[in-house]
Amino acid sequence: MTRYSLIPAAYVYLVRDGEVLLQLRQNTGYMDGFWTAGAAGHLEPGETAVRAAVRELEEELGLVVPTSAMVAASVMQRTDGTSNPREQRVDWFFTCSSWDGEPTIREPHKCAELRWFALGDLPAEVPAYERTALEWLRDNTSVGLLNVGF
Repeated sequence: MTRYSLIPAAYVYLVRDGEVLLQLRQNTGYMDGFWTAGAAGHLEPGETAVRAAVRELEEELGLVVPTSAMVAASVMQRTDGTSNPREQRVDWFFTCSSWDGEPTIREPHKCAELRWFALGDLPAEVPAYERTALEWLRDNTSVGLLNVGF
């Protein structure tokens, strides 16, 4: 039997008054031109998903928040249906509704713009797996386990 390792990532959606902050990706080679979570990234060795979420908020948006501000929204296992090890993923989605300061673009070489969108009126250019997580966030108040293939 062939075994593979899952690539883990943490995503943070800043939310306020029914809106979510998304970033427009550029120059990354992955999903450029798409609106994605305000902060996201792969877990580093030995790092928990919640600590990765907090780290990504600081690195990408300049926000320092405690781990207690992270609210688990959903976990998604996803694959593109191939045996490619890079496409075997598990994603943790967090929300955060309490922070000090204003989110700013800290990685302008990767992010062209930050913009608030109503959860009920997302742009067309959202990756399918993130759209699934955002729709779950919009429609549910409990934590969810999302198991999908993309």
